[in-house]
Amino acid sequence: MTLITSQDALNAFCKQVSDGHYVTVDTEFLRDKTYYPKLCLVQIAGAETQAAIDPLAKGIDLAPVFDLMKKKKLIKVFHACRQDIEIIHMLSGQIPSPIFDTQVAAAVCGYGESVSYETLVNKIVDKELDKSSRFTDWGQRPLSEKQLSYALSDVTHLRVIYEDLKIKIEGTGRTSWIEEEHAHLTDPKLYNLDPADAWKRLKFGNMRPKHVAVLRELAAWREAEARKADLPRGRIIKDEVLVELASVAPRKEADLMRLRGLAGGLSKSKVDAIIACVQKAFDLPASEHPQIAKHKKHPENITAALAMLQLLLKISSDQNSIAAPMIANKEDLEAIALGQTETPALSGWRYDIFGKQAAMLMDGRLKLSLNGKNKKVVFEEVE
Repeated sequence: MTLITSQDALNAFCKQVSDGHYVTVDTEFLRDKTYYPKLCLVQIAGAETQAAIDPLAKGIDLAPVFDLMKKKKLIKVFHACRQDIEIIHMLSGQIPSPIFDTQVAAAVCGYGESVSYETLVNKIVDKELDKSSRFTDWGQRPLSEKQLSYALSDVTHLRVIYEDLKIKIEGTGRTSWIEEEHAHLTDPKLYNLDPADAWKRLKFGNMRPKHVAVLRELAAWREAEARKADLPRGRIIKDEVLVELASVAPRKEADLMRLRGLAGGLSKSKVDAIIACVQKAFDLPASEHPQIAKHKKHPENITAALAMLQLLLKISSDQNSIAAPMIANKEDLEAIALGQTETPALSGWRYDIFGKQAAMLMDGRLKLSLNGKNKKVVFEEVE
């Protein structure tokens, strides 16, 4: 089993696969004890060769790998690419391009939303994955032949999956559809989290804007602390405790120490930082508090419209063999029913297969009726 541990071998391998049309890529990393992922293995396969690269090997420089990631004539094939791209971006400052995400492509080809790699191996490659090494500690050395075989299967089977899906997508004229999705996945904004936006990841229920402002300050402080110490966010303060802090908004140390999960567990510097965050939020004018859109009860006049849009979405999903949530979600349908136009369902390929008809339906220019013979729903444009 090929494991690259020397610079010369890495240089030669990357040169060999760089002349192909594509490479399949996967990574193994650890993140349970750190903020930043620790890269432990990189698996790459060309059309006829494959290797696992050991980034922990002494003296290894991954520059040739990163050169592959930015080569414009070489398609980088991933499955569910976000975490892989995140770690490549973290280490190299660049986003792989162009890419092909087989999870996105599979959804467009009718395999369902967020389909797993294992499912695609079963259905397309007609093989069963060996799961025995799934929970390997990839940071340990040496790696066994069995572990390396498992790791490499993530890129060797991916070749077959890619080639199969590529033919299906080109055959159905849906190349532009996945290009739109890939444009989103390669947007640097997706991988550059601003600490000021860290609060948006948290679930905090129905909270007053002033207290959401406290949460925003606390989450930004925690994010900065986690990065500085290279620790998971929860090792600084757990999510549920952060939300409780925002709800109570303690103004002095005595108030803080009475909270669950904190008594005796905070250093003086953390106590001071938390109180400072609360004070900073309370000093803001109301106009600078985060504005949370509250869920409103639907006006009675859109209830019927939502039902019609749901039916239209079901028909579009069935006709195009695409999971309905990938075309439009609940929020998209509500926006359309309320006459809003800023929604993904009304742009790009989604507009072509659903949004255009949805807009016509809302304008009274599309009629849905039931065919008396085969009981299928049919569309009819209204003049």
